[in-house]
Amino acid sequence: MLEKSELRLILRENLDETIRRVNLALRGSGLKGLAKVLSRIGRGAKLPHWYERLRHEKSLPNLDGKTVGSVVEMLLVAVLETHTFASVASPPLRINPARGVDLPDLDLGVKSPSENFCTSEPFFSAYERLIGAGHDILVLLTDYQSRKNTPPLRLQIIKWRYLACTEIADEQLCRIALKHRPWLLAKSESWTQRVYRFLAYVNQSDWRAKQLLRMVDLLDDDAKIRAAIDSTAADFRAQNARRERRNEIPLPDSDFEAIQRIADIHPLHTGVIDAADNWVAETQKDAGRLPNENEWQRLRDGPLDGKIGMSFALQWRYNFGRLFGEPSTIA
Repeated sequence: MLEKSELRLILRENLDETIRRVNLALRGSGLKGLAKVLSRIGRGAKLPHWYERLRHEKSLPNLDGKTVGSVVEMLLVAVLETHTFASVASPPLRINPARGVDLPDLDLGVKSPSENFCTSEPFFSAYERLIGAGHDILVLLTDYQSRKNTPPLRLQIIKWRYLACTEIADEQLCRIALKHRPWLLAKSESWTQRVYRFLAYVNQSDWRAKQLLRMVDLLDDDAKIRAAIDSTAADFRAQNARRERRNEIPLPDSDFEAIQRIADIHPLHTGVIDAADNWVAETQKDAGRLPNENEWQRLRDGPLDGKIGMSFALQWRYNFGRLFGEPSTIA
């Protein structure tokens, strides 16, 4: 029996052909050859309710986005077993997202966003924004968003990417963390941990946090930090003017004053680190912890090679737009 890592490698090497076959199945082609696997993994060991319609009418019933993801996963598993892994020793594959990974027999997640590029995922640690997830994922971008309003539903996977576990992290935040890591570690391990804590918890919908993130990006250049501080006055006024027009609560003066106080600290980068630390303490309270030993080792030695956008609400919000050449932002 091949190891999970060996099976994942086979999938990566045959990814285009695998997706081609899944798309054929989504068009109702070759479903009979997948029926045995679909029955085994179906609820009650029966063929899924959409099977007959897809086989005979070449379309799916009117399904919500979550159910569409389940259809894609089931067809993917059937193609993997009957084609991709057909010539090697592999176990029967299960779909079990309750265990924290969609395909536990491969240690592989499967994400099926539509053209809005976003999915919601369980939250375990804020540091996942920098170090990534505990397993690889396969991202299958479908055309569900544009197809759902013009029945019958004829779904296709239009783009796809395989991401290693460390790549399931925020691209922008990883870029900043990696850029400054040698310089920060040479200065102080404590500084590095505090900066990385801010990057893990930052919320760019917060005006002060967004300004601080700009300055953290410039951390090794005090002249550029000073210019960034000077530019905040105009932005603060503009933001509050906009809020006033919309009858929204204005930004508090304390946010602006916290940024301006950085200019009184020398060298300026120490002021930025302190201000970022204060923001975490004020907004996250006790939840804004420093990295634990395992997280710190991965932050210090890992690749920090995130490829997606990640923001946090009640769950992680993954934005895969950057993978597919589309702009995406974090909050």
